[in-house]
Formats: sequence, structure tokens, C-alpha cells
Amino acid sequence: MKELLNKLVSLVVALALVATLSGAALAQAPGDIVATAVADGRFTTLAAALQAAGLVETLQGEGPFTVFAPTDEAFKKLPEGTVEALLQDIPALTEILLYHVVAGHFEAADVIARSELETVGGGLLTVKVEEGKVMINQAQVVIPDVKASNGVIHVIDSVLIPPKPAPDIVEVAVADGRFTTLATALQAAGLVEFVKQSAPLTVFAPTDEAFAKLPEGTLENLLKDKAALTRILLYHIAPGRYSAEEVVRKSSVATFAGEYPSISQKAGGQVMVDQAQVLIPDIAAGNGVIHVIDSVILPPAPQAAMQKNLVEVAVADGRFTILAQALTDAGLVEALQAAGPYTVFAPTDEAFKKLPEGTLESLSKEQLTRILLYHVAPGRAIAGDVVKLSSLATLAGAPLSIQVSGERVAVGDAQVIIPDVMASNGVIHVIDTVLLPPQ
Repeated sequence: MKELLNKLVSLVVALALVATLSGAALAQAPGDIVATAVADGRFTTLAAALQAAGLVETLQGEGPFTVFAPTDEAFKKLPEGTVEALLQDIPALTEILLYHVVAGHFEAADVIARSELETVGGGLLTVKVEEGKVMINQAQVVIPDVKASNGVIHVIDSVLIPPKPAPDIVEVAVADGRFTTLATALQAAGLVEFVKQSAPLTVFAPTDEAFAKLPEGTLENLLKDKAALTRILLYHIAPGRYSAEEVVRKSSVATFAGEYPSISQKAGGQVMVDQAQVLIPDIAAGNGVIHVIDSVILPPAPQAAMQKNLVEVAVADGRFTILAQALTDAGLVEALQAAGPYTVFAPTDEAFKKLPEGTLESLSKEQLTRILLYHVAPGRAIAGDVVKLSSLATLAGAPLSIQVSGERVAVGDAQVIIPDVMASNGVIHVIDTVLLPPQ
């Protein structure tokens, strides 16, 4: 303990010397965020923590940054030994410190105009004004708008602790205790990491009792046949987070098996997924929702499967009549009915109507083809894959830029409004604007 405190003091002294050496400059103009905090004198613990985490140089960068800065008194509110423990756990310390930093320059008036702020660590801070007090999560802003050359500091009276992520679908299922067979099957199929992904999923989860209803020897045989087991398990998993209320409004749901279990409701109110009854709906997880079912649902035999390709899915949907006609005019229908797989960013009819009047009619077949191919990427990239990318190659030869901000995913100038519409030969992400390739 004594050694750690000595280390803390040494780091603070070192930073103070840096601030002293640049004192003349600070007297004439605001210093950067770190220099301003050190010169103030109320942030010695914060300054030392930034130094220990290797973040000093970052916060001396161009920015701009908005920092919610806990005072030394704020750090003293933490349970005894917390600061010392964090100085030995640099990843945890870094996560906490980055939770206090927002990219951009947000003065108090900008802050209170928002309900949330995204931190550079990816977490969200809630903003509330209560009885004249500005609250960032549970911390009060006690001094706003301390100017720095590369941003602004708002002094707060408590350390902000990022919330622990909610358990993912696999963790929820394992902790529940009724899904040991399902967990074993996911492991055998190599699907555990897939189900733990950040993109939201809906899982129709058979209990151990449901698996026990299978004919004797079926499960043992499936555990030896990875391909068959994987197909069955993917038939229980749908892209997107669908609550029970949303499920019952559907007649079927697209799954990662490329096939569509039927949804129905009996006279008594029981919700059925194929021949399985939903026993417990809406078990929430960090990356989706689980609906517990009483039977294992089996996809149709491959030769009997009624799978729809990308073009068939778009035509059946009804919101893509202009896109379907454009594909026909460009002679691309057959190509998008091929094996692929492809990822299609599909503009709705409303998206096409946003184009200047007469635009489509004025395009040559070559121009139309290039625009349409700019909406198609080779391979099947579900939402969980897309959000990890900064760009995606297209069949037009020009890449699409991808930006993710909170729940908003932008592809070029368009926003993805419905992700992960599955087809037999790929996936469709519905967008609100027609994408135009660079000249």
C-alpha cells in the first residue's frame, strides 16, 4: 500500500513539474486539458490515474475533448482501496477514465440539450437536469465550462463507473440451468461465439425437456453430425431483437438457417413456433432476447425447403417495387438469384422517391447498373459483421463507407433502418436513401 501511494505521489509531482515549466504559457492562454487539470490543484488523483493509464498524451492531443473531471474529493468517495487496486489493473483503469471523456467540444448548454452522450470508450452517459442541477449519471456537475485549448472540462463530484454489460444470450441460458443440452449442442456446433456476438438476436430456446422429447438416439447422432446440428440450431435463431409482442404479429420469421418457421396463435392465446409452444417469452439478454419453447423445431428437409432468394424476398416484401423494376431494367435479376452469397443494401420505394424528379428515367443502362451494383457486396455480411467495418467493397468496384454511432448505422449517405432480412443466397439491409457511387 505504501509503495502504491508513493508511486501516486511521484506521478503527481512529475506532472506538476511539467505544469510549472509551462507556467508562463498557461498564464497567457488556456493550456490543454491535462495541463489545466494539473494547474488547478483539485485533480491530483485524476492526473496520476491518466499518467498510469498512458492517457496523458491522448488528452494533450488536438481533440477537441469534453472531460467530466472528478475532483480528489470525488475519488475519496470510492470504497477504500479502490484507487490503489485500479492502479494495478490498467485495463480497468483505462475503461473508467475513458468513460469520463467525450469526443467533441460540448459546453454546458450543449450538454443539457442532450439526454445521452457517447464516450470515447463506447459507453453512454445519461444527462438529466433535476431541480437546477445537471447530473451526469449519478454525478453532479459542480463547475461547468472550464476552458482548455483542446476542449472543455466540467467538474463533477463523483467518479463515473461504466455499467457492467448485461449477460449475453449464452450466459443467460447457462445461468438459467434449464438449457444444458442446448448449451452442449451450441458448443458442439461451434456456434457459441456466434450467439455471443454483439448484434441483437432472437433465440427460440428449447429446454432440456424439449430435447428429451426427440426420438431416442437423435441427439447423440446430431452431436456427431456437425452440419445437420448446425442447421437445426440456426433454425432456432433469428437476426434482430423481437419481443413476444412483435413475434405474434408475424406469420413467420427469418432464421439464420435461411428458412422460415411459422408463427401462429391458438384460441387459448398460446403462441406457437412451428409445432413448439412458447412457454416463457421475453427473457432479456445483453445481445437479444430468448423465448423458451417446449419442443425442438426442425427445419424442412433440404430438398423440400421453400427458400427465397434475394430477389424473391424483395418482391414479396412489397416495399421494393422500384428497386425490383430497376434490377429488371439493368438485367441484374438473374445475377442476384444466383448462389452468391451477397449482401444487398436495399433502398425502399420511399428512398427512390427522394431522388430528383426524372433521375431514374435519365440514366443509361450502364449508369443504372453501376448504381445498383454499388448497393451489392460480395459475401453474406450480417449486421454484426457490418458494424465492425469502416468500409465494405461493392460489386461496382467502389467501397461503401460505414459509420456507427450508438444504435445508428450509416452506409454511405444512407441509414440502415431494418438489418438482417435473410434470404437463401444472402442478406438484405434495408436503407432509407439511394446510394450513388463516386464519379
